[in-house]
Amino acid sequence: MTIDLYTWGTPNGRKVSIMLEEVGLAYTVHSVNITKDEQFDPAFLKVAPNNKIPAIVDNDTGLSLMESGAILLYLAEKTGKLMPTESADRWHAIEWLMWQMGGFGPMLGQTHHFHRFNKGKSDYAEDRFLKETQRLYGVLDKQLQDQEYIAGSYSVADVATWPWAARFEWHGVDINAFPNVKRWYLAIAARPAVKRGYMVPTEQEIPMP
Repeated sequence: MTIDLYTWGTPNGRKVSIMLEEVGLAYTVHSVNITKDEQFDPAFLKVAPNNKIPAIVDNDTGLSLMESGAILLYLAEKTGKLMPTESADRWHAIEWLMWQMGGFGPMLGQTHHFHRFNKGKSDYAEDRFLKETQRLYGVLDKQLQDQEYIAGSYSVADVATWPWAARFEWHGVDINAFPNVKRWYLAIAARPAVKRGYMVPTEQEIPMP
């Protein structure tokens, strides 16, 4: 049996395809072209009532899930991979997954909206979200200064965060100004599973600093 993955080539979508590649689960890709409003298709809404990608259906259990963070936790629990088992380490991985879901995702998404796609429409919004993006990169850089990965070992926290960092060119950020982030970014970009997962559902080159 396989996982049905409903996705598009966005940071949130790539989280799940990368995770599936990393944990080695078979999956079938269903492209949901959000540029053509396919996320509003009634069949997709049965899987993802919030009309957002990604979403999955686990054909082993019949369970359907939306929200990338919940999907990553589910796949980690299902496979016993990319989630530390020791209590403190496990909670640190969850803590930083929540940091990504609450900050290094939605705030960077607002930077995309105002700085990249609607430049000049609101100087206040551009300034606000560019500054917050810089701050979040700084938080990440500090977290990585004494360890290879965000929560110590490679985990769901890295899988969730890396695809957003992969749009550093959209963020008005010089990634070279954050040397720990750059080192971490390049190490993850070199992982075979990440390379495969990044190409789902459309082939695109991983941006390199």
